[in-house]
Amino acid sequence: MRPVSDQRCFLRYACWILFFFLGLLFGPTATSWADDTEIYRQLDLLKGRNTKQRQAALQALGKTGDARLAKFFRSYTEGTVYLWSEQDRIVICDEFIKRGDRNLAPLLDPLTREPLKDGQEVNPDSLEELGPATRERRVVANILRFLEDFGSPDEKKRLAAVQRFGNSRDPVFLDPLQEVAKSDSSKKVRNAAHESALLIRISGNLRGQKTADRRKAAEGLQEVRSLRGSSVMKDMLKRGKLSKDLRAAFTTAVESIDKYHYWVRKVQDIVNGISLGSILVLMALGLAIIFGQMGVINMAHGELMVVGAYAAYEMQELFGHRPPDDPNDWYFVAAFPVAFLAAGLVGYLIERLVVRHLYGRPLDTLLATWGIGLILIQTARVRYGDNIGLSSPETLVGGMEPITGLVLGYGRFFVVIMAAACVLAIHVLFKYTRSGLLIRATVQNRDTANSLGVNTRRVDGLTFALGSGLAGIAGCSLICVYGSVTPDMGQNFIVDSFLVVVTGGVGELAGAVWAGLGLGIINKFVEPLFSQNGVIWAKVLILLTVVMFIQWRPAGLFPPKGRLADD
Repeated sequence: MRPVSDQRCFLRYACWILFFFLGLLFGPTATSWADDTEIYRQLDLLKGRNTKQRQAALQALGKTGDARLAKFFRSYTEGTVYLWSEQDRIVICDEFIKRGDRNLAPLLDPLTREPLKDGQEVNPDSLEELGPATRERRVVANILRFLEDFGSPDEKKRLAAVQRFGNSRDPVFLDPLQEVAKSDSSKKVRNAAHESALLIRISGNLRGQKTADRRKAAEGLQEVRSLRGSSVMKDMLKRGKLSKDLRAAFTTAVESIDKYHYWVRKVQDIVNGISLGSILVLMALGLAIIFGQMGVINMAHGELMVVGAYAAYEMQELFGHRPPDDPNDWYFVAAFPVAFLAAGLVGYLIERLVVRHLYGRPLDTLLATWGIGLILIQTARVRYGDNIGLSSPETLVGGMEPITGLVLGYGRFFVVIMAAACVLAIHVLFKYTRSGLLIRATVQNRDTANSLGVNTRRVDGLTFALGSGLAGIAGCSLICVYGSVTPDMGQNFIVDSFLVVVTGGVGELAGAVWAGLGLGIINKFVEPLFSQNGVIWAKVLILLTVVMFIQWRPAGLFPPKGRLADD
């Protein structure tokens, strides 16, 4: 058995070892003590009268990136930071309180905002209000935004913050931006922080900065293809206060960046043109069936598209889709069949009640369907008003950036896929199904089809409903590109859709696809050529181009087949 003294000595050492490891696990580290000590030292400098010393302290506090300082700087700008003369230290007092006949000031620690143990309530006369000087307010505001936004869990806020601080080209943000460029969880934020740090280095605002560092920053901006960097360097070149060596480096970088983005814009125009063309294809598919196969000029086709969009809105309300707080993307899955059925039903009623009596009289169908379109517009305006908001599914918000400057939106990509799926479905329907055979037989020779027992009246109604349903799908797909629906938005697409059908060849699906994609791409290439009203001028030029094309090839890209083939 061990002696009692040995047992006590053993227990004492065991306790010391236990406390040591507990301190390592749960106690504050030496780094945090040193950091807090340095923060308190810099805070203490704000009570001085030396302007340069105060600005240096502000910059040092901003570089720490400590989120706790955000509340301090908020109090600093609101006038609740004071110098406590009795202990010559900086404190916070959010409000004065009254106890009996006395006014008292409860004091808080400037960093932790915990009540002070040695002076929880003091005489307000012992406090001297501190705040940023006129020249310091902008610095404090930038630091405050930096501390609040960099610590935000929202990627968009952090991205906006790093871009804003880079645009300010304030040296105080260089070190924090470089740290964010290494450690942020988002690649997009890291890249933007790196670009912003290069903008600060290229500005020449750093003390003692060498020309070689600015030239290296210019090469870095050239490497990341920075449009912001190109704009900054162009501005510096205009001012003319650069050395010959630096001017040459800036000029090379600007030319390289601008050349790269010129071609990226062209590729982006093609991508956007394919997206717009896909919408036109979706619209033209219905017209290719109704106009090409049945010989009916349906001027209400745009309003049938709007019916599909409002059907999607009803599904959004039914499923309670409220992004970003309460998203429910299943509404979009249900919206497509509902939009197809709703527009198809309206189209079937139009054919049964009006169009059926006007076959063989295209001008009469034009006037009649134009009037029906006006009725649908007013009905929608009475029911829904002039404008309603539609939200895309959360899964289709945003996009990917395969190369710098080229954005492939998920919504636009989905529209292209939907158009391709509809084209394939219509091709299979017409070529490989009994319903498609009946439609083609009725179109090619109605009398023969009647003699063989085909109910041509029912085929006409279902064909018109099919074309109308495709317009409804087009309206539902528009949610991915446009964020609102208006009763008359269909009129913006009806003329372009007819141009697609006529250019591609009346009644030909392949012609509708090629013409739709071609007109969409041409439209996006022409729009940037005009500084004002580019969209309108693009439509005018496209219309003139189509007119000249029709003079050259009256039958379009593909000759028509059906009732109009012999006209």
